[in-house]
Amino acid sequence: MSAATLTSIADAEKSARDKLPDFAWSYYSRTTADGQTYQDNIKAFRRYRLIPRNLRDVSVRDTSVTVLGTRLDVPVAIGPTGWQRFAHPGADLATAMGAAAMNTGMVLSSWANHSMEEVAEVAPSGIHWFYMLFYKDRRRMKRLLDRAERAGYTAIFLTVDQPFFPFSIDKKPAPGSYPAPLRFPNIFDVEPPHAIGSAEYRELLRATSKEAATWADVEWVRDNTRLPVVLKGVLSAEDARMAVERGVNGILVSNHGGREQDGVPATIDVLPDIVRAVGGKAEVYLDGGVRTGTDVLKALALGARCVFIGRPALWGLAHNGAEGVQQVLQILTDELSLAMARTGTCLVCLSSNQVGRASTCTYIWSVRIVCIVSITTGSCITGTCTVSFPL
Repeated sequence: MSAATLTSIADAEKSARDKLPDFAWSYYSRTTADGQTYQDNIKAFRRYRLIPRNLRDVSVRDTSVTVLGTRLDVPVAIGPTGWQRFAHPGADLATAMGAAAMNTGMVLSSWANHSMEEVAEVAPSGIHWFYMLFYKDRRRMKRLLDRAERAGYTAIFLTVDQPFFPFSIDKKPAPGSYPAPLRFPNIFDVEPPHAIGSAEYRELLRATSKEAATWADVEWVRDNTRLPVVLKGVLSAEDARMAVERGVNGILVSNHGGREQDGVPATIDVLPDIVRAVGGKAEVYLDGGVRTGTDVLKALALGARCVFIGRPALWGLAHNGAEGVQQVLQILTDELSLAMARTGTCLVCLSSNQVGRASTCTYIWSVRIVCIVSITTGSCITGTCTVSFPL
């Protein structure tokens, strides 16, 4: 498939499968157990339906949103994905350039193959956020926080859904399969001498990473940076409330794309509960299963301010580097704009997570649950439904 023929995210996936070596495709596609959560993330979007409003002037449509005080041209940002050199020699640099070309954000993974400074330099107009792991040595964490601030990053994302090591590292190819050079300058101050993937390398990572982080670690990060803090991996409304109580600025509803734990809910299904729990006191985002612009609009209608993509961005990167990433984002933008037009929606820009209500009049309903709807409130009275129905 040529670089100019992408017309859908499915095209990007096929192109990446054709171009990537087997070990790289296997790593990017890996799921936990039987892949139930990965499949649910995608299928769950199909259980929701948009109800269009007609005879509205949708000749001009605005897809821009504000995330943590920064304007994005489209409510689709790049989530943190590591080991991008498997996909393309440009790795994180190319992804950052693709995101910057669309004026949207990118979360740089701790497992990035380029330093946060290199990424900021190659995309000076980009919107950069840093995804940090928890480490036993808080001095290491403080150095990373300070580096992010100096390099112009504007938010810190913390992973909270991986309490124990190993993360994905033990599932990667055997030593010798990696493209050289492969380095992780946002984890190690000096690259270790051990071969990547070796038992010695994994043991060093275990000794460095902190297992079973707690709310005290989140509070420490909040108190040691001037940047907004976002928790990635929240699926519980109660955890969302606790995050708000501790001054967290954003919550990314995520199950790690089904890579780390199977049998947890699809992110779109728990999104409304988390939005309600937060009550506008923090921004709420979503990742997992987003494959079309209609998916994006459904997430916004259920309360997300922005969605993040992981695998689709990697597919675009494998397809054609920075241009491929830009193509993937453009496809989702175009599909979103068309879905907005067909549902009578002019704006997705919002001041609090209210898309799908007064600001757009784009309503959503679920075919997942047979429920009894109150004739006065428009809400399910069985106690099992996650969305309200327009009267």
